[in-house]
Amino acid sequence: MEIEIISQDNQELVFRIEGVEVSLVNALRRIVMVEVPTLAIEEVLFLKNEARIFDEALAHRLGMVPLTTDLEAITPRGECDCGDHCSRCSVSLTLKGKGPKTLYSGDLESSDPQVKPVLDTIPLVKLQKGEEVELEAIAQLGTGIEHAKWQPTTTCAYKNYPQITIDQDKCEACGLCAQQCPRGVYFFDEKENKIQVVDLENCSMCRTCSKDCPNQAITVEGLGDKFIFRIESDGSLPPWEILTTACDILFQKAEKILDYL
Repeated sequence: MEIEIISQDNQELVFRIEGVEVSLVNALRRIVMVEVPTLAIEEVLFLKNEARIFDEALAHRLGMVPLTTDLEAITPRGECDCGDHCSRCSVSLTLKGKGPKTLYSGDLESSDPQVKPVLDTIPLVKLQKGEEVELEAIAQLGTGIEHAKWQPTTTCAYKNYPQITIDQDKCEACGLCAQQCPRGVYFFDEKENKIQVVDLENCSMCRTCSKDCPNQAITVEGLGDKFIFRIESDGSLPPWEILTTACDILFQKAEKILDYL
């Protein structure tokens, strides 16, 4: 197996993975999406709610706010012996305000400075004049299997690495493939009167080029053991940590299978 990073930042990680079967890549994708734990608001205690929104609806909005997560500092709910929630497995966030104003995710005050909303600009509730809201929210670790609010990614996908073959004996350099390609994969060099592949990895394998080629000189295929993998984080965890955690989980699953065998 070979892995090569294409690009990475605090929001997105894109890498090539070669020498593996599609079943392994798809297993990794599923683990990234629904088995990597993150923090999300699970319980909400309303002390006062005079806004024109039901408690349940506001609690749902709070639950969908992504929170920064430190997996080493928080104990999963099932592994804590407190029975309900404590400072080891939970983080308390409070929200308080009086109208007229709009309360945003940035108005949530956390008991742990390391845990806070990823974005401060998510609107939670609009208060009219005289209306007041006061509540305490409890955030705990969970996984996407339980609820989508615990999914650490906004995008997680892979595709087969594209392979484009141009039959020079059939190609008449009409430039139609470069005109019709929606992803800018081809470039028509007028000086050399030749079609060039300039952005192979951006190819989505829609095969518009091969369908529109009058001489059928272009063949687009996907390599069976090479893939481009993309992870986009919601900000709760860095994408590289999501990937390494998912790899650890996959390794543990493989170890269990070997033990059973």
